[in-house]
Amino acid sequence: MSMLSERQKEELHKSILDYFQSAGLHASYAALRAETGLEAEDFVPDPKAKYAGLLEKKWTSVIRLQKKIMELETRNAQLLEELSSPSFSAKRTSSSDFIPRAPARHVLTGHRSPVTRVAFHPVFSVLASTSEDASVKVWDWESGELERTLKGHTKAVNDADFDAKGNLLVTCSSDLTLKIWDVPNDYRNTKTLYGHDHSVSSVRFMPAGDLIVSASRDRTIKVWEVASGYCTRTLSGHADWVRYALPSDDARSLTARIWDPHSGESRVELRGHEHVVECVAWAPTVAYAAMRELGGLAAPRATDERARLPGAFVATGSRDKTIKLWDTSSSQCLRTLVGHDNWVRALVFHPSGKFLLSASDDKTIRLWDLKTGRCTKSIEAHGHFVTCLTWGRALVGGGGAGVENGAAGKEAGKDGKPGAAGEEVVRRPVNVLASGSVDMTVRVWTP
Repeated sequence: MSMLSERQKEELHKSILDYFQSAGLHASYAALRAETGLEAEDFVPDPKAKYAGLLEKKWTSVIRLQKKIMELETRNAQLLEELSSPSFSAKRTSSSDFIPRAPARHVLTGHRSPVTRVAFHPVFSVLASTSEDASVKVWDWESGELERTLKGHTKAVNDADFDAKGNLLVTCSSDLTLKIWDVPNDYRNTKTLYGHDHSVSSVRFMPAGDLIVSASRDRTIKVWEVASGYCTRTLSGHADWVRYALPSDDARSLTARIWDPHSGESRVELRGHEHVVECVAWAPTVAYAAMRELGGLAAPRATDERARLPGAFVATGSRDKTIKLWDTSSSQCLRTLVGHDNWVRALVFHPSGKFLLSASDDKTIRLWDLKTGRCTKSIEAHGHFVTCLTWGRALVGGGGAGVENGAAGKEAGKDGKPGAAGEEVVRRPVNVLASGSVDMTVRVWTP
């Protein structure tokens, strides 16, 4: 007994007849037409009809789906094998074993102009990319598939950032606005923030997620309240375009002038680059030991809690082709890293705290050993200038929201006690790196 309705049967018969006729199988065409009882007026070959070419389309769709299912089954088998391995936890959560290497796992294409920024979701395998084509694209970095394209800005989108829980995405643009997108609600644009008088070049959520910090070519940094969308403070003091504003993990500082966003005071001014500063990155606390050794600084006393607070060290990259590492308490430049052949456009600290990664207009990503200050690896990453670089924020070794720039988190065990056996379980950012380029692609780098 057939499971098809009469209408479905008729459409199937017509699609088969259309295939027989287009393939020149006239005897089969006549036989099926006679057996189905379709008269001349019931079936007239028409290339615009619903049934035209339907059989071939369905057949190729089935083949594609079969291939996809086989790939997923293979991947699932690999993951199950990995999960059953006793070394799974150590293998996946240890960040020290992952150094990016060519080729990239995925090359994501779809933007029609240079990619300006990439941002990872703090929980899921989601990656957002912004571009000069005025769009934001949302990808699944595990599969490399495009999930959606966000449109709303009218000029180049320069930056994007997810809040710590991954519920909101904020973007900024050369159209002078910031936009907030509701991630769980199909990325609906809920607010558009106005206030800057020139292109907005950088935007970040403060760690608590209640405030947003933006930097602009109008020479100001603005602090915005997420709930109301109002600008609560404007920081003025730069003499030219403010290209980047990055909160420290304790939300007490912004750089490369270092500001207190709550009081509006400029705390430190870092001088030493011979050209425009393009990017900054706060050193995670796990990198402090290597930074002190590199700069010849004495180790702090074990009782000195202030020495372990976020915001003690920062890295800056410039159009003078150098990277500088700074002690923010003294404004001292600890070391200048020389090796790139063009502007340095992005910096990110390795989660282990042992390395600094940099991206440049010389088309490379370089790995710097923080203990020695030497470049230990150079990757030909893109076919054009590398504009942005970021590390995954989702944590492995435990649940919860992620952290940025390689700062490790700790997870408590049952009943709020550290770990299952009374020890702290260290959670580290997932081993994934993303880069964007003027070549209009996003590359995803994984082990």
